[in-house]
Amino acid sequence: MSNVKEARAEKVAVVDEVRERLSSTEAVVLTEYRGLDVPALAELRRALRDAGGEYKIYKNTLVRFAVRELGLDLEDLLTGPTALAFVAEREDGTSGDPVSVAKALREFAKDHESLLIKGGLLEGKRLTSEEIDVLAQIAPREVLLAQLAGAMAAPMQQFAGLLQALPQNMAYALKALIEERGGVVAPVEDDATEAAVDDAAAPVEDDATEAAVDDAAAPVEDDATEAAADDAVADDTEAAADDAVADDTEAAADDAAADDTEAAADDAAADDTEEG
Repeated sequence: MSNVKEARAEKVAVVDEVRERLSSTEAVVLTEYRGLDVPALAELRRALRDAGGEYKIYKNTLVRFAVRELGLDLEDLLTGPTALAFVAEREDGTSGDPVSVAKALREFAKDHESLLIKGGLLEGKRLTSEEIDVLAQIAPREVLLAQLAGAMAAPMQQFAGLLQALPQNMAYALKALIEERGGVVAPVEDDATEAAVDDAAAPVEDDATEAAVDDAAAPVEDDATEAAADDAVADDTEAAADDAVADDTEAAADDAAADDTEAAADDAAADDTEEG
């Protein structure tokens, strides 16, 4: 009696395991392994483990219980010696993917005709053996991600090139517009154009405006103005000096004339006295 209970408990545990694996795996492929010996099965298990899969053999009756409980459309595939290839993890801890598992089964079946792929499930959807063969021909996830990254990088590079060309194109457009209106413009360099666009687009700061107003209102004190003022002062000083010299000369002449007149008068008076 105890043996019956133990056997029943083991079957229940297997059904629970199969149910948990089917509900948690991303994909499962059902195969018939009739004609494969032990070394061949070990080789298949190793190939699937490297691809991120796991190869498990259960009794069909126990798998049926789990399939019925989950409501999966797989019962017609559970005939003959059947093994399930689950998507699991690789030895390095990375997750496997359905493409890699299907590819490993397909490559193994090329050298071992005894392995038959019956069908399977991909995220709950039923797959035929033909669909699994097509799935095996898709590039692995790593390759697809690399291709996707490359496809995303190309438009970004084109967009960066477009942004780089915008200032130059704007410069050409402005030049053409000015020439059309009769103006003449020197060739516009990229750096100059970018700086001009930045200056035109930048808002006027209050400090800059105030400084400009202060400069406009402040008296001019450049070197030329200061030199002109110095020259004017020098001219005035020189003129004043000339006037002073002229006044002194004239005064001296007047004094000399007065002295001569006085001396002549004295001489005349003396002569008159002497004659008298």
